[in-house]
Amino acid sequence: MNLFLAVTGRRTDGYHDLLSLVAPLDWGDSLEVEPAPSMAVDCDMPGVPLGADNLVARAAAAFAEATGWLGGASIRIRKVVPMGAGLGGASSNAAAALRALNLMAGGPLSEAALSLLASRVGSDCPLFLSGRPVVMRGRGEIVEAVPSAALGRIRGTRLLVFKPAFPVATPWAYGVLAATPGSYVDPARAEEMLSGWMAGGSGLGDLLYNSMERAVFPKYPALPVLLRELRGRFGLAAVMSGSGSACLAVLPEGLDAAPVAEAVRRAWGPSAFIREGAIS
Repeated sequence: MNLFLAVTGRRTDGYHDLLSLVAPLDWGDSLEVEPAPSMAVDCDMPGVPLGADNLVARAAAAFAEATGWLGGASIRIRKVVPMGAGLGGASSNAAAALRALNLMAGGPLSEAALSLLASRVGSDCPLFLSGRPVVMRGRGEIVEAVPSAALGRIRGTRLLVFKPAFPVATPWAYGVLAATPGSYVDPARAEEMLSGWMAGGSGLGDLLYNSMERAVFPKYPALPVLLRELRGRFGLAAVMSGSGSACLAVLPEGLDAAPVAEAVRRAWGPSAFIREGAIS
């Protein structure tokens, strides 16, 4: 999930340039991959698109085309990450499928080739190959490790992740951002913000930032209203993840998450997704 996200401009190819610090959590979707006569993708969550519209299926097709591998696999997705959340569930699944297929095929792709293929499947797929917090640039295909000192300040941090029943469409959010004057963050300023935090000694709460909130919050006021309540009532650092609609709050050591979760349920109803986890 995005702990820091600054969208810095629109590219000539239609994508957006960004700077982001992204971290995996200790929970998420899982994939079961087994040899099969042909390629097939299934999912245990109703409503998840299958066939050519599924990013895992697209990843499998891209792998077969890139390697010439003629084998098949049965890929079953066990969903935990909600759809339309801005948490990278589909992209992480696609990256996991590429790694599994590469192992099954005997390793025809090097790590660099696998990352390049992942970037062709989806802009943020390469970051999920590392399994650790990373900084990504470009449209998401340029990935580098987080320096060890900064890594030590975020690993193991407890987070509460919560999402309302409604999703936010990523193409819509970026479209609004592109149409809103002054919505992009100056690239030099974004780099200064992130590098300043990395060079300092402050905790994760001082890093949280998401410029996509400018596009999403006016249409979905339930998000900023709840985040303001969590900041004011509990003193929590909180932010939207990606293009939303999921948000996160940093849980200080020793804080009981139950009252925070109850505040989310009161604000967004019993259908809200709420899950505690830690940065891995």
